[in-house]
Amino acid sequence: MSTVQAVRGMNDILPQASGVWQHVEHVLRVTFDRYAYREIRLPLIEKTELFARSIGEVTDIVAKEMYTFADRNGESLSLRPEGTASCVRAGLEHGLFHNQTHRLWYLGPMFRHERPQRGRYRQFYQAGAEAFGWPGPDTDAELIALSARIWRELDLQPIPNLEINSLGDSDTRQRFRQKLVDYLRRYEGDLDHDSKHRLQVNPLRILDSKNPDTQKILTAAPKIRDCLDRESRTHFDQFCGLLTLLNIPFTVNDRLVRGLDYYNRTVFEWVTTKLGAQGAVCAGGRYDGLVQHLGGKKQVPAAGFALGLDRLVELVGSEGATWANGVDVYIVALGEAARAKSWDYAETLRDHGYRVESFCGEGAMKNQLKRADKSGAVVSLLLGEDEVCANTVTLKVMRQRDIQITIDAEDLVDKVGILLSEYRV
Repeated sequence: MSTVQAVRGMNDILPQASGVWQHVEHVLRVTFDRYAYREIRLPLIEKTELFARSIGEVTDIVAKEMYTFADRNGESLSLRPEGTASCVRAGLEHGLFHNQTHRLWYLGPMFRHERPQRGRYRQFYQAGAEAFGWPGPDTDAELIALSARIWRELDLQPIPNLEINSLGDSDTRQRFRQKLVDYLRRYEGDLDHDSKHRLQVNPLRILDSKNPDTQKILTAAPKIRDCLDRESRTHFDQFCGLLTLLNIPFTVNDRLVRGLDYYNRTVFEWVTTKLGAQGAVCAGGRYDGLVQHLGGKKQVPAAGFALGLDRLVELVGSEGATWANGVDVYIVALGEAARAKSWDYAETLRDHGYRVESFCGEGAMKNQLKRADKSGAVVSLLLGEDEVCANTVTLKVMRQRDIQITIDAEDLVDKVGILLSEYRV
């Protein structure tokens, strides 16, 4: 009988890889907290209508990529493809937007049925930040500062590049849409297949095309910034000024439009060349009309971003694994009395916050030390009948051949702390 395999595009995260994930998630949680963002936990499944209304029925996500099914009552449900719509739904349902401001963040799996490739999976993980109630460009800039701090805390080298643009208001997009369609009609026969389809239903998405021939056609295409209304232009100029004040380099990308219908004014992406074609690590912008569009009584200014954890983990690499997954102390015990005593030492060290692994069962010293080395432990605690009788323990620094000391048991916690501070990578 053959074994059951994971669903294509839905990957296991094995123990040897989970360390870097924990490291990245820890940095995200700490950074969100520093900017006074509070966590909201959202369901994986929502009514399909939520995403059709918010993202847009003619977008690729809703038209092609959502995992949608009917439940036993015949209601259409979908696995969430992104988090912003769910966040807005929760805010409306629980009255968070009534004369209030909120900074919220979330983290978890999202689902899209698209072709799996490097950095893009059918179950993928995102962290999102959403700010509700602030209309000015300072909120947009704060989101950029927050994401820039994440890159610094993770010590990404090189830092992703920031690209920004403004989509203006709805009238701006209508004017630009018509100009773009008029321009592209002249080259319709030379467009790639997807762009020809988008020309009929969602022409702004053509600006995102990766087809080289279509990119050449777009070189002389109209720019949305030339259609901006006065307020949007002022907002964008002030936003650029704040980024300069924060010493955050940026590039204005006239083709940056984002793939979701709800964006207005500011849009941005952090992109890298280290992940091949899937270069966007973090993207977002302003969506002032979404709350009202989903049933709110009035417009609520809002801005946010989504950050792809799968891609970010790949950028961080294995550096975070030791930080989060390594063992501090591995206990090697020989003899019945030593094994009994080792329980006390293990629990005492854990009481002080150290990560401790013990060899379970009987085993020769050589085999136990092999396990200690494989665990990645910084220090091994060696305990035999002699140490039990003398109320001592022997500490061995695992990757320093000549460092092995015997100390009084009462000094164990302090000495382990000293060795870890000196030898932990």
